Amino acid sequence: MEKLTNRVCLFLANYEDGIVQSELWKKFKLTSRDGSRLALKLERMGIIMREKILENKRWTYVLKIKKTPVSTDSIENAPCLVCPVEQKCSLDGEVSPRTCQWIEEWTINELSKPKKKKEQ
Repeated sequence: MEKLTNRVCLFLANYEDGIVQSELWKKFKLTSRDGSRLALKLERMGIIMREKILENKRWTYVLKIKKTPVSTDSIENAPCLVCPVEQKCSLDGEVSPRTCQWIEEWTINELSKPKKKKEQ
C-alpha cells in the first residue's frame, strides 16, 4: 500500500490544478471503494486536499497535492556524498565547494543531461 501511496503522490504532483478522483482510479486501476479509501487516507495524512465539485450532474472530488513528494534526483551522484576530503570541506576551509573541481564537473555534466519529462 505504501508503494501505491508514493506513486499516487508523485502522479498528483504533476497536476497543479488537481485531477478528478475517477481519473486517478482509472490510471491506477483501483475500484472506487479502494480509491476513496486511499484519498481519505492521504487527506488525513495532510498530503492531499479533496475539493468537492459538480461534474456531469454528479458530485465528485478533485484531488490536489498539498505536500510535494521529496525527491533525491537533484543530488543523485553528487560527488559530495562519497568525497574523500568531505571532513575538510567548508566555505572558508582548505577544501571549499566554491573551488571544488569535482562539484564543477558534476554540475556541468548534470546541466548537459536532457530534462526528464513529467508523467502525464
